[in-house]
Amino acid sequence: MLDLEVQPERSLGNEQWEFILGMPFNQAVNILKRQDRVIRGVEVWYNDQAPLLTDLVINLPLDGIRLIFDAISQRLKIIEVYNMTKVKLKYCGMHFNSMNVQPTIEQIDQSFGATHPGVFVPFSKEDLYDSEKQLFILNFRGLSFSFPIESKFEPRYAHGLGSLQFPNGASPTVSKMCIYTGNSLLDTRAPPLPTLCFYGHTYLDHLEIIRDASHTKKLKFHLVTEGVGPGKLSEPRKRSLEREVKFGDTCQDVYSALGCPSKVYYKHEDKMKIHARDAHKLAQATPSDYFYNYFTLGLDILFDAKSNVVKKFVLHTNFPGHYNFHMYYRCEFRIPVSRHKVKSDSMCSAIMEEDPDTLVIKSYTKWNEVQAFLLKPNERPVVLNRASSTNTTNPFGSTFCYGVQDMIFEVMQNNHIASVTIYKPEKTNSDVVH
Repeated sequence: MLDLEVQPERSLGNEQWEFILGMPFNQAVNILKRQDRVIRGVEVWYNDQAPLLTDLVINLPLDGIRLIFDAISQRLKIIEVYNMTKVKLKYCGMHFNSMNVQPTIEQIDQSFGATHPGVFVPFSKEDLYDSEKQLFILNFRGLSFSFPIESKFEPRYAHGLGSLQFPNGASPTVSKMCIYTGNSLLDTRAPPLPTLCFYGHTYLDHLEIIRDASHTKKLKFHLVTEGVGPGKLSEPRKRSLEREVKFGDTCQDVYSALGCPSKVYYKHEDKMKIHARDAHKLAQATPSDYFYNYFTLGLDILFDAKSNVVKKFVLHTNFPGHYNFHMYYRCEFRIPVSRHKVKSDSMCSAIMEEDPDTLVIKSYTKWNEVQAFLLKPNERPVVLNRASSTNTTNPFGSTFCYGVQDMIFEVMQNNHIASVTIYKPEKTNSDVVH
């Protein structure tokens, strides 16, 4: 049984690990991976058709805990303990819920002190008109407790815990506890990424793609990292940075701008070469290109094996239901694209001019919006089916790759963009698929 410390409006954990409000989804997953001997039976709940409308949930049924993440930011919003019998809880070092201590109203009052009067709500949607079942909600700042109480014990005028009178031994116990930020559970939002979750890493606030006509010039990174507050060397604070990376930058340039990558991956094969011109000439043995994987920035950077300069950028949206889900922090990119139209001219047969309309593609933009703006109706995708060497099946199914200008959009079956690959076209414009 887990023995955890409750910190209202902040976290739930112990000396080895803790779930902190505002932490990224992939960081919570990494904690669960490291604690797999202690925490078992992990479930992930999400809406595969509308992932932006329903919060992400990590459910721990064997421990009675749910971690609720905001669907947009994918940061921890609510920590919910829905089965108090499967976990030990303490506050300021003293247990208020354990095998020997029952979380009664008196115990909560003793452990957490005075608060505002509680409120009564219907026990559930099914029991909305059942006057015999009520929930008594006791709210502290950043913390709430739910007690199932029969309506006959509800006071006519609530003045706090003292106004609730129960017969001997009938005092109700907590059925659910929630940790959140602010004064109201209904109005709570996922807080900004806390400095406690940086662990020396740099995170991406948002990414601007600087483009000229139909080509990408450079990427402008708006970064957030951990700094030191003025006057107090031990006081952590956030520091904002701006860095730029472009095609042709060397490894040293990228390293200086973005720091050390999370991982370096060497390409062993490129199955998409079959779609390039003269594919048979590429089959000969050549040095392997390699990626710098920046998991906390939500992107990969591909370097040419011979020249060691940047040749591609891969931006990840980290939607649930994708093969690489939870590996990356969501890349909040902004890609301005303009379409071109043919205009007749007396001096020549036709000229291309830029349409004044511009579409800014974001991590949440659906593919049909991009397709309607840029592509011809008969544009056909390349089908991509990922599988690992240890597990040859992909439970999430195939994705579809569309080439647009100097970009390749990987689209999921629910019409959301899984990744965007930005490359520098060759002079022949023949190799447009990675």
